[in-house]
Amino acid sequence: SEDPSVTLFREYLRIDTVHPKPDYDAAVRFLERIGTDLGLACQKVEVCQGYVVLILTWQGTNPHLRSVLLNSHTDVVPVFEEHWTYPPFEAVKDSQGNIYARGAQDMKCVSIQYLEAIRRLKTEGKSFARTIHLTFVPDEEVGGHKGMEMFVQRPEFRALNVGFALDEGLASPSDTFSVFYGEKSPWWIKVKCVGSPGHGSRFISNTAAEKMHKVINSFLAFRESEKQRLKSDSSLTLGDVTSLNLTMLEGGVSFNVVPSEMAAGFDVRIPPTVDLKAFEEQVAAWCQGAGDGVTYEFHQKCMDQHVTSTEESDPWWKAFSGVYRDMKLQLKLEIFPAATDSRYIRAVRHPAIGFSPMNRTPVLLHDHNEFLNEQVFLRGIDIYARLLPALASVPPLPAEG
Repeated sequence: SEDPSVTLFREYLRIDTVHPKPDYDAAVRFLERIGTDLGLACQKVEVCQGYVVLILTWQGTNPHLRSVLLNSHTDVVPVFEEHWTYPPFEAVKDSQGNIYARGAQDMKCVSIQYLEAIRRLKTEGKSFARTIHLTFVPDEEVGGHKGMEMFVQRPEFRALNVGFALDEGLASPSDTFSVFYGEKSPWWIKVKCVGSPGHGSRFISNTAAEKMHKVINSFLAFRESEKQRLKSDSSLTLGDVTSLNLTMLEGGVSFNVVPSEMAAGFDVRIPPTVDLKAFEEQVAAWCQGAGDGVTYEFHQKCMDQHVTSTEESDPWWKAFSGVYRDMKLQLKLEIFPAATDSRYIRAVRHPAIGFSPMNRTPVLLHDHNEFLNEQVFLRGIDIYARLLPALASVPPLPAEG
């Protein structure tokens, strides 16, 4: 009695693509099998050894027009099985229709929803002017550096002739659907403090620890101010403020030795409304204020701040939002609070919207007991079955002749 789309979704969830050793080959074989069954053209691009991007293509009637890109990633984050009610790779469905598995929300659901929406449209005999490409990419959960970041620089990506892209979003606990038109810039900063060493029994001056104390105080005072700004203004979301967390501390060799060097790692996520040059000057000032011998380096420094237009005059956004008006669904526009592969797509000047059709659903990506209800999943297919025709039928744009 189970809907075949749900059965396919659960089959995909059982493929173990968890880091640190995702079974990418099994995922690609599974998705390629579905693509072939749907009559889609298949192409595999190895962006680096062992990292393959699968492209499935539904050719449009006017292939000269820019295409619609549907992107999703195949990898999932690790689990702590002792905290799960059900085994995280068995896709157990409970009596309420909740399907428990790692990747249920992030983002194997979207991959299957794309494919099942296309299945429905092709069964109905539909065709559209614009080509629709589906890309299934590796490595997103660890930064996308061996996935989309490399893929967008390749001729195979340029050959897709992308006009507009959809990628992952987040679940929404309310009736509204979250839609993300931009992302924060992730900065990973390592601060090193060098000071006077000595015996742990003495009051040594100018120690690395004293300097590190000042650095941490400066960073965390800023963190508190942004936290309070978010708390005091109900119009703001997490995507509108700079998040900052101390994530690593290093230093010391023994309890009775004052170390000559200490280091701290900070994960900072900066909204596109913030002046990045000015923010780095602030970081430099915090370090300088802590004393001599304090330096910082970047382990990640994303400088791209492109956002996608949500003006009704934009033909892509007009097509996207029009479907929601017709279906009487409410959208909430946000900046994505973390990072997805959308940032690489926007960085090469293609508009991209982050969207996962999951409302009335708790946000459980990367959490224990990640689940998605089967009715919410099936409703997502309904939504994509309306969205794809609208996007693939956007009239020729001036730049397309």
